[in-house]
Amino acid sequence: MIDLATPLALLLLPLPWLAARLLPPAGVRGAALVVPDGIARVLMAAGRTTPPARLPRQALAWAAWALLVLALSGPRLLDPVPALKVSGRDLAIVLDLSGSMVRDDFDLDGRAVTRLEAVTTVGADFARRRAGDRVALIVFGSEAYYAAPFTYDVEGITARIEEAQIGVSGRATNVSDGLGLALKRMVDSDAATRIVILLSDGKSNAGATNPRGVAQLAARMGVRVHTIALGPKDVTEVAAHDNGAVDVATLRSISDISGGESFRVKTTDDLIEVAEALDALEATESDGLSAEVWRALWIWPAALGALLALFHAWREGAA
Repeated sequence: MIDLATPLALLLLPLPWLAARLLPPAGVRGAALVVPDGIARVLMAAGRTTPPARLPRQALAWAAWALLVLALSGPRLLDPVPALKVSGRDLAIVLDLSGSMVRDDFDLDGRAVTRLEAVTTVGADFARRRAGDRVALIVFGSEAYYAAPFTYDVEGITARIEEAQIGVSGRATNVSDGLGLALKRMVDSDAATRIVILLSDGKSNAGATNPRGVAQLAARMGVRVHTIALGPKDVTEVAAHDNGAVDVATLRSISDISGGESFRVKTTDDLIEVAEALDALEATESDGLSAEVWRALWIWPAALGALLALFHAWREGAA
């Protein structure tokens, strides 16, 4: 049903009529023309036939005014918005932004890219497909930071992932604090399913807490942690001083303790496959909150009124 946002605006409808009745007529000054009586009678007779011809023009002006006042009153229609399907899942993405993410040992679309670029490209696409999930973003290096709160605005999370920069949280790898901050934000969550996706390309070398101890806390909270070990080399395959290798064993133990799954990523194709696998995570679907929004209709009477006003002005000028 059509409604009016400002119905009091309709009180302006009789304004031109009131102005014509209450305001004094404008004085018209002009030169006098002396003509013979016969010609004067003809002119007077012609003048008496003029007013009836003005009636259609007055009706046109009144119609234009009425339409413009109607537009000012704000006609609108209440449209229902289909309920968003929500998954009943809180999903925290915990992203490693340590110094080793700068290594360019990944291939994306035929060109060498850094680990960070590969992760942000594929991770942003993954986050964009999480419609219905409540998603948060935590980044960590030497310290852990809450980059984005839990929200259904997956496009906002996607933008934060794409803007991620190495160094904003330090260059070390503090896996424990990154995971711990995600769990802290989930303490008061009443979601049916709570998931953490932890992505790291190194070995935890900062923080006072053991990552396995944090994983045990996640298990007690009922939070599953899925880990992604990013990097072509494992710490068991390189020398001890090579900081570019990933600690696959620790990340696997975190997922095992918490009841999640562990993934190993050596190439960009692997990363894409992991994103697709994570898309298949279980969820409790339910209807979200439905809503109704007003659809403004004022543009139609405003446009028609403006056209009638222009047409009236053209006719008056041509008369």
